[in-house]
Amino acid sequence: MRFRRKRRTKLGEGSSIQLDESEAADLQVEARVDFVLWLENDVSLNILMRLDDPTDVLCAGAVSRLWHQFVVTNGISKQLCLRKFPQLSTIARITEPYVRVAERKDVESSNSGWETLNRDHNVYAYLLHDIGKLNICTSDCIGNAVTDSIRDNDDLDESIFNTLIPMNMYRNRPSYWSSKGHSDPNAPEMLIYKLKADLCVITEINIQPFEVWFHSGKPIHSAKSVRFRLGHLKSSRDKRDLLHLPEQQPADDEFVWTYTSEEFPMRQENRLQQFKPPEPVLCIGGYLQIELLGSALRCDIDDLFYILICHVKARGRPLYSFGVKNIKPSGDFVLEH
Repeated sequence: MRFRRKRRTKLGEGSSIQLDESEAADLQVEARVDFVLWLENDVSLNILMRLDDPTDVLCAGAVSRLWHQFVVTNGISKQLCLRKFPQLSTIARITEPYVRVAERKDVESSNSGWETLNRDHNVYAYLLHDIGKLNICTSDCIGNAVTDSIRDNDDLDESIFNTLIPMNMYRNRPSYWSSKGHSDPNAPEMLIYKLKADLCVITEINIQPFEVWFHSGKPIHSAKSVRFRLGHLKSSRDKRDLLHLPEQQPADDEFVWTYTSEEFPMRQENRLQQFKPPEPVLCIGGYLQIELLGSALRCDIDDLFYILICHVKARGRPLYSFGVKNIKPSGDFVLEH
């Protein structure tokens, strides 16, 4: 005859009940319920939406088949991306052009759409992971200089391209960009750059005015204030064509600016000055415009106002794994991974 050891389990003050080991084990299993299974869908979703670390999102999807199905079906990684950057809601479609043709056909021919949901979950989780690296890794996001408000200035000694050289001298010449001379001290100027990736998260813009050390008194021709915009081209026009637009057509008419910063005052100081938006900004399309709003100093030689810029940086994180295609006037676009 087999005997079972009894375990005394308290129910409350002054009362108890005796359970054998198998019954106690069953009771403990029942106590460990899966909230995704037992709670309402909205409550479970609310709990998992508290995740901030993208690694936690991937781990949650790996707990069990049930959790994986719940995370994918409810698009949790997508919702977390949209919470950080709402403008990602304009993603109309996700493509993976370098995935093997057979795999892509499987996704496109799926009747249930599960493969598409699963693919999108992985892409958004990767995007969330890439964005999350902002806290540990930022760099200069500017790839190339595109054009400026002068455009007819063929003098390479004062070209916008000099603003990408982080020094006051280059090849034994002063390195800076110069505006035209204006009689109006409030005349604006602008510089346009192509960022290193179609998707970039920008945390701050750095601008250094040029100190004219070869003139008497070493004047610093800074702007009075600056503002910056982020966006994309209106059409598929080659960026090289922007250098040859008619003078009467502003270069920035070729762009859609989806973000405009506040106006920041600039100091007449020979240093890299920081201009930081309240929150990191996602640039969709990869173009940056810097507006230089007015000149702080008149030139003694011709009595005109100039703005001279030595160096420009856009600090943040280029998202190299992603591309942006077919941006429509509505802002909808195709995200390539």
